[in-house]
Amino acid sequence: MGKPPFPTSETLNAPPSWRCIDFISDLHLHADLPRTTAALARYLDTTPADAVFLLGDIFEAWVGDDMRTQPYEQQCADMFAHASRRTRLFMMVGNRDFLLGAGMLDACGAQHLPDPTVLSAFGQRALLMHGDELCLADEAYLRFRAQVRQSTWQQAFLGAPLTARLAQAQQMRNASQMHQKSQMPEQWADVDETIAGQWMAAAQAPILIHGHTHHPQTQPFGSAQIAHGVRHVLSDWDLDHEHPRAEVLRWTPDGFSRLIWR
Repeated sequence: MGKPPFPTSETLNAPPSWRCIDFISDLHLHADLPRTTAALARYLDTTPADAVFLLGDIFEAWVGDDMRTQPYEQQCADMFAHASRRTRLFMMVGNRDFLLGAGMLDACGAQHLPDPTVLSAFGQRALLMHGDELCLADEAYLRFRAQVRQSTWQQAFLGAPLTARLAQAQQMRNASQMHQKSQMPEQWADVDETIAGQWMAAAQAPILIHGHTHHPQTQPFGSAQIAHGVRHVLSDWDLDHEHPRAEVLRWTPDGFSRLIWR
């Protein structure tokens, strides 16, 4: 796969009234994660953030907005809609939920966040993305991504009955879990630093915030074109299995901090 050129990015200017911005991603919500779902609901009910940015893989799988008629997904939509009455919600799709569309966003009271988006806040610019597009070493996934992001593929897939789509998503989820178990975490593909640095330079954003890789960290990052570049990798959420984890990345006028959520 070739290196993707930097797309025309959206720029979102945070209002001066915003004093606290939260970032989360890779929630992978599904009915088998009741503790994770409950923790997310508590977080959304109590965060002081003026805006919460969800940077992809909000759901473990999303096979079309008619999926929101399912009991668990309706519960999640109600949870997000309740939260949207006290804070702004922005949702970016990821590799698991790229079919999440306007119908579900409306049900959640959330605003669509293009991938990538430049967020300007507190006198700085941050490039927000899910991260999967720049994992250039994962060539098999990138070929799959190119196929399923085509409108013809999506129209054909969404034309199938919901039950068939749900069954196919379960098969894909099982295959993904088997693939992950066959690899050590350090073998998982990471964002390519060179191309990411080029994107950061094109966006004039020395800060990169992304999810997808499940390796939360903050580190110097970028290219020679970016002075003092830094990236913040978001945590995935899972409080229902071993090694519980759930982090929030918070941005205030004082800088960035990480909060462990339980």
